[in-house]
Order: sequence, then structure tokens, then C-alpha cells
Amino acid sequence: MTPRSQSSDRRSTAAQLGEAGEALVAAWLIQEGWTIEARRWRCRAGELDLVARSASGLAFVEVKTRSPGSWDGGGALAIGPAKQAKLIRSALTLLAERSDWAELPWRFDVALVARARLAGSPPLPDHPPESIALGQPLWFQGQALMIAEYWPGAIEGD
Repeated sequence: MTPRSQSSDRRSTAAQLGEAGEALVAAWLIQEGWTIEARRWRCRAGELDLVARSASGLAFVEVKTRSPGSWDGGGALAIGPAKQAKLIRSALTLLAERSDWAELPWRFDVALVARARLAGSPPLPDHPPESIALGQPLWFQGQALMIAEYWPGAIEGD
């Protein structure tokens, strides 16, 4: 295997882990009564991982999924001022496109998802968990994951 293909394999694995983490957070939000309006919404300014809506308004959710011992505090340190500015610009772009959301209150949430250590083999991929709880490890989309932390309103945006 060439170094280039090894690098591509690592990116692919990291992308799969990130997608599973986003899907887990989306499933948890739905369980909590939210509707997912958009996943991986992109514009020139950047990307919004999840856009969720509830009776209380909109949440732009940044999801960071990491393996144990990551250099960036489980993803928390990866959301510095530059990343926050990109998220804000992206959200404002989306709100400009969606005039029907203009009057809704909105906030920026952060979800930190960790790869968990679970014994045994995963259940079949098409069997979703019956209940998702913060801090509870579970098999999800073939990955051992847990939502380690969820911070509502973690980023000041308006």
C-alpha cells in the first residue's frame, strides 16, 4: 500500500467516524423532540453539521467526534474563534435564504462524541438503539460511540 492510499484510508475512516457521530447526535435530537432540518449544509462560508428545530427555535449544532486521547480535548479545542466565525457566517447565510425562519430564536450548540470501548460485537447495522442517553456508550452504525457532552448555546452568535 502506498503512503497516499494509507492517507486516503485514514481520511475515509475519520470521515466515517464523523458521519456516524453526526448521525448519532441527530438521532438523539429527534428522540428529544427536535426536527432535523438540514445535515451538512454547505455554503461559501462553511458548513453546518446539523440544523435542528424545536418549538423553542433553531439550533445550529457543531458535532466533533473523536477517538480516546485526542489532542484537542475530545474536539472542544477545535472550535476556536476562526471556526466560530465560520459557523456564524454560515448560519447567517442559511437564515438569509430561509426567510420563513427569520423570526425564530436561534443558538449554536456543540456536541462532543467519543469513540467508546465496548465489549462484544455490534448488533446488525439496521437495528437502531431504543434509547440514546448522554454519556452512555452504545453501538451505532457499526461504531462504539457515546455523546460525551452536549452544550446548548455554547457559541455566542448574535
